[in-house]
Amino acid sequence: MSKLELGVCYYPEQWDRSLWRDDAQRMAEMGLDWVRIAEFTWGLIEPKRGTFKWDWLDEVIDILGEAGLRVMMSTPTAAPPKWLIDEHPEILPVGADGKVRGFGSRRHYCFSSEVYLAEARRIATEYSRRYGQNPYVHAWQIDNEYNDHDTVLSYSDAARDGFRRWLAERYGSIDTLNKTWGTVFWGARYSSFDQIELPNGLVASPNPTHALDFARYSSDRVRLFNRTQVDVLREFSPGRDITHNFMAGSFEFDHYAVAVDLDIVGFDSYPLGNLLGSTLSDEEKRRYLRTGAPDYQGFHCDLYRSQGRGRLWVLEQQPGPVDWAEKNPSPADGMVRLWTWAAYAHGAQTVMFFRWRQAKFAQEQYHTALLRADGSQDQAAVELAQVVSERAALPEATRAMAQVAMLLDYESIWAADILPHDEAFPNAQIFREWYAGLRALGVELDFVGPQDDLTGYALIIIPQSMIVSPGLAARLMDSQTKLLVGARAGSQTNNMHTPQDLAPGELTELVGVKVQRVESLPDLAGETVRLEDGTTHEFTGWREIIETRETVIACFSSAYRDGSPAIVRSDRATYLAMIPRGPLLQAVLANALNWANIPTSQCGPDLRITYRGELGFAFNYGATSLSLPEDSARSYLFGGSEISPYGVSVWRDL
Repeated sequence: MSKLELGVCYYPEQWDRSLWRDDAQRMAEMGLDWVRIAEFTWGLIEPKRGTFKWDWLDEVIDILGEAGLRVMMSTPTAAPPKWLIDEHPEILPVGADGKVRGFGSRRHYCFSSEVYLAEARRIATEYSRRYGQNPYVHAWQIDNEYNDHDTVLSYSDAARDGFRRWLAERYGSIDTLNKTWGTVFWGARYSSFDQIELPNGLVASPNPTHALDFARYSSDRVRLFNRTQVDVLREFSPGRDITHNFMAGSFEFDHYAVAVDLDIVGFDSYPLGNLLGSTLSDEEKRRYLRTGAPDYQGFHCDLYRSQGRGRLWVLEQQPGPVDWAEKNPSPADGMVRLWTWAAYAHGAQTVMFFRWRQAKFAQEQYHTALLRADGSQDQAAVELAQVVSERAALPEATRAMAQVAMLLDYESIWAADILPHDEAFPNAQIFREWYAGLRALGVELDFVGPQDDLTGYALIIIPQSMIVSPGLAARLMDSQTKLLVGARAGSQTNNMHTPQDLAPGELTELVGVKVQRVESLPDLAGETVRLEDGTTHEFTGWREIIETRETVIACFSSAYRDGSPAIVRSDRATYLAMIPRGPLLQAVLANALNWANIPTSQCGPDLRITYRGELGFAFNYGATSLSLPEDSARSYLFGGSEISPYGVSVWRDL
């Protein structure tokens, strides 16, 4: 599938039966291909244990299918029914504060509950037996948004008991655990696995290896929960694609591990909903208040496309103001169209809009949709019509492998949260900032994980990889690819220990440095980095004192050890002894790309250009018209060399 397909999230159970057939007909007439349904229907389908009421859902599927729409069915495990909670209250998750999180919204379950795992398998079996080979059901979504409302980490008794079993299997003996965790520190030695509690509610910070192991255990439980339902669907619904809708900006479990078990990786895209809570400056938030950050869509599409081995769907696309952020502005007219084409340009096969009709009751009444609550078309429906018209003009095209890859490791993100050393350490934000910096230079990216194939790239970017295993280091060495390596890389072993020969540990041979000391500086320190071309840039936060025999291409200007190396380059690697941001980051990225012979172009803050096969796409996130660089002859399929505010142009190079 290489032409854009379109869909919508539909909740027929929230509307009178008399509307269903008209809804399906309107969907088909509007050019929609897919309808996602049923992710919150467990309590409606099984109102009490063993009693099933399928008739209404059978009818909905028939109506949608007869209208020519393909159905994505969902397993309903994101919202267990009240009768099940009453039977087994131990299913409920427990927050870090030790309080049980109750029934009444959604995601009220603990991944560690063996009772709930069995119930999830049971209800997934019932749904897949009923609809697994229905001719109108072409795909499945499992559950809904793992970690929404911070639900990956649960501090329940089930989590404690499961964690103990996981530790016993991982370490074999309590002596090995004590040695690995370093429990001699603060006298925290254990004499049995049954003594180990969860790392919450402590007087001070937990042992970092303890905390990292709990994050690993919790991530493993997410994968087990997902895979359990995948196995059921493989048995009863063979030949149908299976997906899950990951959340943009979520790093709390290992998405690579979960993606291995899926056919398609999906994610939910809310560029405005996530803007004000980001670490962008107030000036940037003001600039992009009605567009979202220019690289929000691209970052998540490139990340999840890579994890999906080329198969990416946007399973919820923001259609207008949402209802769940601190503030909820309207997107500029044209942005829903722009986000849709940006997703396609970055590799999405399908974009589904959330939702069909705006709810008249309950928690999401202010969340806009394609239709208003009275059934009239909202702005997103107008822009959908334009997308449907435009897609007919486009030939099929497939996203090509990029020259540059960014290594993103979830364990390293957890590790930096656990042991930050700098309360303002940007951590996961580093990936977004580096990605945005590369895209502003016109560079296409893939993402790779620690286990992925690293061959074939001209440059691998490693913004933040605190934990580098011997296997990963060996594969980086064998790849013969040039590397741009951020500070803190290799600074912790797999057990959250300082490497025997100090940081960067397993990367020492590649980068040719040894980290002697680290510090974190407040903004008021006023320190700078002096590049080899004589320019200087301010920096703050993380700084390393390193020794090296490799070429120093930038130095610190500082009251402390003035002139010490800030950037070092060996034959294969460029290593940074600080966290660059802003203009310094742009200078570092441009230098590294030039070193790797990768061409760049200056896009400015509002223009983004990307390619999907032979098709070029340009997107204007600004409020004034922009002109494309005159660096090639183009045949425009829609739009032109002058891109209007919030506009899109698509072309073939001649």
